[in-house]
Amino acid sequence: MSAKVEIYTWSRCPFCIRAKGLLNTKGIDFTEYCIDGDEEARDKMAERSNGNKSLPQIFINEQHIGGCDDLYELEFDKKLDPLLQ
Repeated sequence: MSAKVEIYTWSRCPFCIRAKGLLNTKGIDFTEYCIDGDEEARDKMAERSNGNKSLPQIFINEQHIGGCDDLYELEFDKKLDPLLQ
């Protein structure tokens, strides 16, 4: 069974595109919530991410991972793959 991965994005956000690129490279299926201009969705995301309103916001198995840099840091530290199992 693979991890449940969710990512909140804006369609033209370069950090969102980069984070999705890493997940795609790893062959990970994820649920994307593109919240362009949807303040209600952004508020829900902020609630889930302890007040973070920057994008992307990434969750793995309901655990808040953070943004693009956080995802790449996990990859660099070789901690991402175990989370994605």
